[in-house]
Amino acid sequence: MLRSAGWSGRKLSPSSPSFACSVTGEIMSTREKSQGDVGRRDFLKLFGAAGAAGAAASTLPLGGSASADEIMAATATDTKHHYAATEPHVGGSGYEFFNVDESAFIEAAVDTLLPSDSTGPGAKELGVATYIDRQMAGGYGKGDRLYLEGPFGEGTPEQGYQLPITPSELIRAGIADVNAFVQKNHKSTFDGLSAKDRAAVLADLEGGKVELPTVPTATFFGLLLQLTIEGYFADPMYGGNKDRAAWKMIGFPGADAMYMDKIEPFRNRPYKAEPKGIQDLI
Repeated sequence: MLRSAGWSGRKLSPSSPSFACSVTGEIMSTREKSQGDVGRRDFLKLFGAAGAAGAAASTLPLGGSASADEIMAATATDTKHHYAATEPHVGGSGYEFFNVDESAFIEAAVDTLLPSDSTGPGAKELGVATYIDRQMAGGYGKGDRLYLEGPFGEGTPEQGYQLPITPSELIRAGIADVNAFVQKNHKSTFDGLSAKDRAAVLADLEGGKVELPTVPTATFFGLLLQLTIEGYFADPMYGGNKDRAAWKMIGFPGADAMYMDKIEPFRNRPYKAEPKGIQDLI
């Protein structure tokens, strides 16, 4: 018997499209790629319109070949390497959870998933790495609202998160696994790769061509992508979307939900306003 998904604190729909990284750094669905190029602004509008207002609430996707028993065995034999608390990042960057190597990976990963281009700023520029770091250091990363007592088994996407580790442990283990893979195959760290090679590694993770030894590949990649999108569109008070730049790019007005006084002045006219975050309304 598998555990009920319940409310895990985040939601990523099983019907969400699969994403791949092209060598140019753009992200688009593999289905859309087969039908022709899709503009980055169109993609971000599609995703942002649905997720900007609720970007701070979503779940871990399922997938991958590692069983719960294998994950628990890896946890028991390699706890120090993957899951133990590490020294905080030093050097003034202000990371609460990630150490130096992990933060370098995350910065490179988000920059590859959502790079800067002529349409708008990239995820790294908007502080998405900081958003992910805070999520991992907080209650969500610690699994405060996840049921982690078992039984553990391989479930369907509809059954929700089934791993015996917390989201922060999953991310930390996945980073270590990917870095080990890159070191073995490229003699480099992930952040030391060229943009083209980083995109290729992430595309292989997304496509299931790389099997990580301690965590399910699809689950790790799915969470990394989900956190990146969340941080890009979330309210700036959570660390990402610096200066509300992502909202400005897609025309999202922000957290101000009262528009009754705008109906008549803007009837049959486009409504344009400077986006407001939660802190702007306090």
